[in-house]
Amino acid sequence: MAAQSLTAAVLLLVTTVSSHLLASTATQDPDDYLNAACNATRYPSLCVRSLAGFSRAAAPENPCLWARAAVVVTAVESERVGGYLAGLQRGGRMRGRRPRAALADCVECLADAVSELRDALAELRQLQRTTFAWQMSNVETWVSAALTNQDTCLDGFAGLQGNEAVVSVITSKVLNATHFTSNALALVNRLASTGGTT
Repeated sequence: MAAQSLTAAVLLLVTTVSSHLLASTATQDPDDYLNAACNATRYPSLCVRSLAGFSRAAAPENPCLWARAAVVVTAVESERVGGYLAGLQRGGRMRGRRPRAALADCVECLADAVSELRDALAELRQLQRTTFAWQMSNVETWVSAALTNQDTCLDGFAGLQGNEAVVSVITSKVLNATHFTSNALALVNRLASTGGTT
């Protein structure tokens, strides 16, 4: 059900973005806008790869569309990782009380992160010029909270003995999700800095 709602969110974003196709006489390559947006992130290569599918469909000069797209792909990635972790939990792959507790906490942290990203996306979909600063403050708070939850998940596995192979896979997947979230936060901050004038 949750995966279907995120898939619907992606389709809605693509539909919305497609409705903003360039009607202007701008001759700049849409990929130039994507590269410029991603240069504001900590992980620009990941940013370009994850958002490339939106570069032709969007009014690419609009930072709102990049922020929304980044939050969508981040929510999808976080949900994917959370699903993987929940599967590990159900399968009893972690041995020992502390590792199992760390995994359970991590599953909860990722679920919270996905919820926060959905809240951020909902707010981004209804931005108004008159309440822009307040709304963007909310979005920044939610995306920051999602990143904190992902970091908290990683902290739970620090120094664990045993289960090294499983822990290595978990930390790799969660760390990658934090990179998505960091990029989304950078693009949200970039949008916030416009003051709603785009």
